Amino acid sequence: MDSRQEHSNELYPDAFLMLIELLRGLPGVGKRSAERMAMQLYKWNDSRLSALSTVLGELHERIGTCRECGAMSSGKDALCPVCASPKRDRSVICVVEDFTQLRTIESGGTYRGLYHILGGKLAPLEGRTAESLAIPALLKRLSDGTVTEVILALCPDVEGRATEVYLTGILKEHTNIRISRLAQGLPAGADISFADAATISAALSGRRPVE
Repeated sequence: MDSRQEHSNELYPDAFLMLIELLRGLPGVGKRSAERMAMQLYKWNDSRLSALSTVLGELHERIGTCRECGAMSSGKDALCPVCASPKRDRSVICVVEDFTQLRTIESGGTYRGLYHILGGKLAPLEGRTAESLAIPALLKRLSDGTVTEVILALCPDVEGRATEVYLTGILKEHTNIRISRLAQGLPAGADISFADAATISAALSGRRPVE
């Protein structure tokens, strides 16, 4: 810690410093940004701070996981809006790594099928093995014969490709369902979560069968 930062810390009470450190845990938030956010929160009146505290305290109680696809839902064992919609094409399932990618694909407005969230991708060196992914739940969803196509919408990095190859082998072993992947257009190694809607729509429209 340099002398300027140490001097800055001396100006703040411990409770304020604790708030800054918590805010620094958010993605993309550095010390200066966290400091500005903390100062803004400090300027809020008690009613707003109380409302924020209530929302944060009840977050895990009021937000559950969809029992079908694994996305966020409005309560425990509740269906997410996509799975609950009668307008969705239930013959197609798009497999994504996490909810952020689901949201990105939905922003394109062209995909009308269902989703399945794996919960990550294979990364053995980081302790993420096949057992940590929601593959059994996917196979269960495919067992009733309703689904005719599975789209693998995984990030085109090394781990994403390895996960795609592994998942393709599992699906071919247990099902006769058509398996496809997103078309080229996504930069190599890119995170689908940050792709624009037009790129995602083009990649979905031009998807190719997995051999």
